[in-house]
Amino acid sequence: QVQLVESGGGLVQAGGSLRLSCAASGLTVGTYAWFRQAPGKEREFVSLILWSGGSTNYADSVRGRFTISRDKAKNTVYLQMYSLKPEDTAVYYCAARTSAGLTYVYASAYAYWGQGTQVTVSS
Repeated sequence: QVQLVESGGGLVQAGGSLRLSCAASGLTVGTYAWFRQAPGKEREFVSLILWSGGSTNYADSVRGRFTISRDKAKNTVYLQMYSLKPEDTAVYYCAARTSAGLTYVYASAYAYWGQGTQVTVSS
């Protein structure tokens, strides 16, 4: 069983930065991802990282502004967010699956989820 605990959300002004953390425990997994869900909208893919090799994938809406990384020693995945926009406001979720792959951009592909952390970007 994998447990994921997110932290690092908060309120920030447009143009600001935040770093989200996802502390993982349990089984070693192949792919970690971040998704987000704004009120009234479906959960959408943000970014993913392959635990073993570190390869990454990003949604077009965040590419160039967000960076996903992992610290194997700490069993933690990070999402560094720069140049935040009001449209980035959402609950951000960490997700994991046991197999590795750069094309797992759908929420249904992930069996393990964190509780979510709120990110609010004011204009």
